[in-house]
Amino acid sequence: MKPGYKQSEVGTIPSDWDAMPAGTIGKFRGGNGFPLRFQGLSSGDHPFFKVSDMNNEGNETLMISANNWISEQTRKTLGAYLVPKDSIVFAKVGAAIFLERKKIIARPSCIDNNMAAFVLDHDLADTNFFHSLLLSRKLGALVATTALPALNSKLLGEMILPVPPLAEQRAIAAALNDVDLLLSGLDWLVAKKRDLKQAAMQQLLTGKIRLPGFSGDWEVKLFAEVCWFQEGPGVRNTQFTASGIKLLNGTNIFRGTLNLDNTSRFISEKEAYGPYAHFLADEGDIVLASSGITIERLHEKVAFVRMQDLPFCMNTSTIRFKPLAGVLAANYLFQFLTSANFKRMIGGAATGSAQLNFGPSHVARVELSVPPLREQNAIAEVLTDMDAELAALEQRVAKNRALKQAMMQELLTGKTRLVPTGATHA
Repeated sequence: MKPGYKQSEVGTIPSDWDAMPAGTIGKFRGGNGFPLRFQGLSSGDHPFFKVSDMNNEGNETLMISANNWISEQTRKTLGAYLVPKDSIVFAKVGAAIFLERKKIIARPSCIDNNMAAFVLDHDLADTNFFHSLLLSRKLGALVATTALPALNSKLLGEMILPVPPLAEQRAIAAALNDVDLLLSGLDWLVAKKRDLKQAAMQQLLTGKIRLPGFSGDWEVKLFAEVCWFQEGPGVRNTQFTASGIKLLNGTNIFRGTLNLDNTSRFISEKEAYGPYAHFLADEGDIVLASSGITIERLHEKVAFVRMQDLPFCMNTSTIRFKPLAGVLAANYLFQFLTSANFKRMIGGAATGSAQLNFGPSHVARVELSVPPLREQNAIAEVLTDMDAELAALEQRVAKNRALKQAMMQELLTGKTRLVPTGATHA
């Protein structure tokens, strides 16, 4: 074993760390019943959080935004426990447990009986350190095997955790917080770039703003006038094979690319090059998912077919497009299919409620503004450059998220030290 380390119930940890039951550094407290007659107030003395509040905008880390508030008098009437500020809360009943969301209470608050709080002893524990530590743990593994999933306070309290000295906890939390701040800034920049791209699409694809050097009238055309399109066939489960020609489904399409590497759906070569030959995709086709998605995510379900994607056969709930040569540029069509205008028009024609379900008959009724081909290519080039900037930013975000995960693995286990041994006292 490396000098300065010891074996413990949580594995190898630094010699000056402890392996302690969670119940010795804090207490797990369940929430209280919240009768319907007391719900619905938008102001009061205390927030009364429910599991659904963990989804509220602004509650990404700190629980700030509440859908329900109560007065101090109501809290006393209910006998509701007031969870102290800087406690860590999570779902303790139902499927929400397995979402593994853990949040920090930003002010003294009440929680309902589907939640629990880890109320820390701040003489021993730094909130941000233990928040990160719990995020790295799967509390769902402690769920009691009953009909309704539930977490037991006794089992939670017996959970063994690695506990550095308080000064090192704070140093680790500060380092992880620096990465979080970087990620927050990058997320803001990505959101800003997306908004700018959508605004540019709205202006450029409708002719409200023209690029320098272009003038003249545009035409408004139906899809069927400028583009050939085809829905995939309904290949039955009984026709699936263990290998052969891949079948495309909407789940394989995401943000301009196809992912068919891990598909388990194939059709035999005999059928693919026989009765289904008409549904084999070609390089340069544009494919779109047409079912099982929300209108808000439609722009993510469009992709070009590349040579490395082939061969594959279309399947149900997907549509492919071939623009009419000399009339419609492929890149211009791709940008239109990812635009808010297409969402609006297809959303008004499609069936379904929470999820879209549309086909060629709906697409045929969509109108698009068609400038001369040279202007189409110029518009598409501007928007494609914006896509490339976004993709580079998103790749940077992904790399920094991976870096944070690696940092958590190193710092929360003591493999990498931020505070020299002997300098870890508060």
